[in-house]
Amino acid sequence: MHSLQVLPSARRDLDSLEPATFERLKPKLLALKTEPRPEGSLPLTGDEGTRIRVGESLVLYRIDDKDRVVYLYRIKHRKDATR
Repeated sequence: MHSLQVLPSARRDLDSLEPATFERLKPKLLALKTEPRPEGSLPLTGDEGTRIRVGESLVLYRIDDKDRVVYLYRIKHRKDATR
């Protein structure tokens, strides 16, 4: 099992979410602790990281398998994530 670290940029993103959106994301974020590469996750091309889509949101994170840590660094609406 991995631990989950929420970086300050992701904390700001989470704080700005609508409550219903946060409740939809919460189980998916917690599931990254047991399965950091769930079905549908994709590696990022220009960056060291992985993304999953949850509804209209993209969750961007890095996996440190050696220390068994998942670092969440951004949670954005998918239309804003490519900017």
